[in-house]
Amino acid sequence: MKIEELKGKKITVMGLGLLGGGVGTVKFLNLSGAKVLVTDIKSKEELASSMAVLKDCKGIEYVLGQHRMEDFIKTDMIVKTPFASWENKYVKMALDKKIPVEMDSSLFFKLCKNEIIGVSGSKGKTTTATLIFEILKKAGKNPVAAGIGNVSVLDKLRQLKKDSVVVFELSSWRLSALGRNQLSPKIAALTNIYPDHLNYYKNMEEYVSDKKEIFRYQKPDDFCVINWDDEILNKLGPEINSQIIKFSEHKIEKGKSVYAEEGVIYLNDGIDEKRVLDLSQISLKGGHNLTNILSAIGVAYAMGISLEKIREAVVEFKKAPEHRLEFVRELRGVKYYNDTAATTPESAVFGIDSFEEPVILICGGSDKKLDMSLLAKKICQKVKSVIFFKGEATDKIITGIKKIIGPEASEKKFSVVESMEKTVELANESAESGDVVLLSPGAASFGLFSNELDRGNKFKAAVMKLE
Repeated sequence: MKIEELKGKKITVMGLGLLGGGVGTVKFLNLSGAKVLVTDIKSKEELASSMAVLKDCKGIEYVLGQHRMEDFIKTDMIVKTPFASWENKYVKMALDKKIPVEMDSSLFFKLCKNEIIGVSGSKGKTTTATLIFEILKKAGKNPVAAGIGNVSVLDKLRQLKKDSVVVFELSSWRLSALGRNQLSPKIAALTNIYPDHLNYYKNMEEYVSDKKEIFRYQKPDDFCVINWDDEILNKLGPEINSQIIKFSEHKIEKGKSVYAEEGVIYLNDGIDEKRVLDLSQISLKGGHNLTNILSAIGVAYAMGISLEKIREAVVEFKKAPEHRLEFVRELRGVKYYNDTAATTPESAVFGIDSFEEPVILICGGSDKKLDMSLLAKKICQKVKSVIFFKGEATDKIITGIKKIIGPEASEKKFSVVESMEKTVELANESAESGDVVLLSPGAASFGLFSNELDRGNKFKAAVMKLE
């Protein structure tokens, strides 16, 4: 497909949203000469910030506060939001009428002529993709980032040059669209798979199936960089047709791999083992980030980048992406960290384990039908005190804590609040010099916040207001 083919086409964009992805899609299609109709169940008032960005785009039609059947039938193409299910009645109706339904990811892959590196995983994909981008930049590969940290996707197509390499962060939803079009990136990286989005998927099998689209249609000369320590990924080897590069926190004896052993990261090209760098040279905070670094090194090796450039980029990579163990401020000896992107219990546990200092944890919120027992156990083991956001996930965490502490549970009071300002106020009151106040929710943000980014931004604003 060529961009020129979009000119004059009637295209319905399902979901404008507030995160920027829908805005980027609409803008790209409008500039490409398509006749764009935007439909969203949110009202004009709710979408005011997104519509303001599009105020200079002429000829866009809006149907807001509802979806109309006709907009999914009398059109040449649908571009749906990642959050709309393929089982949505409007989507299914369009598919039944043989009207193509795309997402920004599938359109990007069809329109892009450059090499694409795809990065996915339940957690760590943003940090991994960002580090890959930095390594490529250090090596002079002219990288372009797509989808990293909730930025829009399709408008990146106009930034591409002939020698550009695309680093594309791919959620399970975006991968589902690739699978329907039998598309996979030339180089794929899978950081891990944990239970997630079970409020969207019927079961783990469906979720894992979408993740597998990242390698399902790869060719024998493509590469798949995969976490060999992950219980689920470790079993997928026989399904992968491309060249596998394993990564692990332990020595791997056979095959192409990147691993850590006795404080050193090694690269095995299948013949020789080469020292990459010492773990002591890594500045990025969080022990879990080691797997992200190993994954990025594996991708860089697949790209043919020298160990010298890889080493330089990893050593210089000191700051995690926004909302991921992001240092906000130190006040009276107390350090505040924003880890709002930790939306699963496993990622919250990683956040807690990233600190040796006493942790005052801010967590909880909406339920994604995940097992919270792991987080409850970690809170009992390691957290100095905890403040919860109101929500069903919080109820599950508190129930888990009560089971662990037993008879003491009836006497214990849990702080459950409904605003970020109150949460930060309580944390500030209980914190002492040397403590860490950590926002690492382990749950979704629905209800109290617009999304996880809104939650993180409100946390940072409240922390900065502290006197």
